[in-house]
Amino acid sequence: MSRRVKVQLNRVEGDLELELEVEQGVVTNAWCIGTMYRGFEQILIGRAAMDSLAITPRICGICSTAHLYASVLALESMSQITPPPNAIRVRNICLLAEEIQSDCRQTFLMFTPDLCHPGYSNLKLYSQIKDQFEDMSGSIYQDAVRFSRDIIEIVAIFGGQWPHSSYMVPGGVTSLPDTNKVISALSVVDNYINWLETKVLGVSIDHWNQIDSLEKLNELTETGKGAASLFYQFGKNIALNQIGGGCKLLMSYGSLIDPDNPEDTLRNRGIYDATTQSFEPLDQEQITEDISYSWYHDDQAAPRHPHDGLTQPKYDPDSKRYSWAKAPRYKDKVVQTGPLAQLILDKDALLLDMLEKQGGNTLLRQFARIQRQVRSIALLKEQLNGLLQNITEPTMTHQPLLDGEGIGMIEAARGSLGHWVKVENGTISGYQVITPTAWNASPRDQNQQPGHIESSLIGIDIPDIDDPLSVGHVVRSHDPCLVCTVHLLGSNKKHRYGVI
Repeated sequence: MSRRVKVQLNRVEGDLELELEVEQGVVTNAWCIGTMYRGFEQILIGRAAMDSLAITPRICGICSTAHLYASVLALESMSQITPPPNAIRVRNICLLAEEIQSDCRQTFLMFTPDLCHPGYSNLKLYSQIKDQFEDMSGSIYQDAVRFSRDIIEIVAIFGGQWPHSSYMVPGGVTSLPDTNKVISALSVVDNYINWLETKVLGVSIDHWNQIDSLEKLNELTETGKGAASLFYQFGKNIALNQIGGGCKLLMSYGSLIDPDNPEDTLRNRGIYDATTQSFEPLDQEQITEDISYSWYHDDQAAPRHPHDGLTQPKYDPDSKRYSWAKAPRYKDKVVQTGPLAQLILDKDALLLDMLEKQGGNTLLRQFARIQRQVRSIALLKEQLNGLLQNITEPTMTHQPLLDGEGIGMIEAARGSLGHWVKVENGTISGYQVITPTAWNASPRDQNQQPGHIESSLIGIDIPDIDDPLSVGHVVRSHDPCLVCTVHLLGSNKKHRYGVI
């Protein structure tokens, strides 16, 4: 006999709710429900093009730098504006700082505290897990609060404030970098690297970068002293590497514009098919949004490309529709995005080997956030040194904004973020945003395909329906912009699950 339960996930921007069908302790179906309508795309209609630079960073208080970056890229592509290399470096520096902060906080403040659940108390390594990861009191938890706070100060150094900065404009950046700013930022980076090596990795970054296979990772983590080894070993103990695979297509828009070649990115863009272990180029024309199961109205039945997209809310709780999220698709297929996808597309040898040998899973998806910090902190230092070596070069080129269509595609902390804009007579006539969570947490589409998070939940065991630990692990590994409380509703009881 099956039973339906609801799990509510509170996020910074709103609530993400899951409805699960459970039969004999196994999830047999799942529905991912976006319960909050915000309407940013409608707010932008009729406003001056430059207003998007002030409004879109408010979409997210965690990824505001990424939204600003995507918005300014959209305006620049529309007007064929190329900013100077130093402006690109400043933008990249701030985006990397925001990403590292997010990966650190999501891993050690959001995900690993759940490993301290009393249900795991009889397992090997549990006492060490509590010592390092328990919320508020764990040593790594406390470190993560400090070092994630420090690294995000880099955005304030170059952008004046964080979040909701507005220092990026078409043609460059409004803040002027100087030697003191760069040296201050480099000091922050060096401190973060020292913590990352001594407390998280347990080895130097150079040593860690030599780990290019699952076998080598297993060898290191069996005797490793860092938090990464502890997390990885305990994750295997509780079988996180056996749940939460989801869809087989991974996507990245490419991360960080190359200052020396602005048509290219420092990390690869594209699609990876884990079934065939093959890469293919990304064609943004193949991106569509489906509203078959979303609370929107459109006389056109077919999915639309974002440049033709409409956002016309129509709440109808008695219909088949069940979410305020649309269903983005690539060539009509479901894809997943995020740190794992980003590094797989960039051909990270370790993650590719893990994916090919074990398949997608919750442990791998979360481990990718540790791996990305290693890669990104080196990129951040490289961008800062490049800025220091060219400190007297300009950070702005002045060109007029033109009417037309623009596209801004970037990698935010949670994955692929795109802004599509139309401007007529200097005002915005169309604006569509597809966030990483929209890709991962989408509802079904016209072909009845479940979204990625929905499919990642199907088949997992829930021994105790009143304490669905595995659901929390799987969903948190996607980091769908949620805060640390999950409620399970059913049987007239309310249970609080997770970190307070």
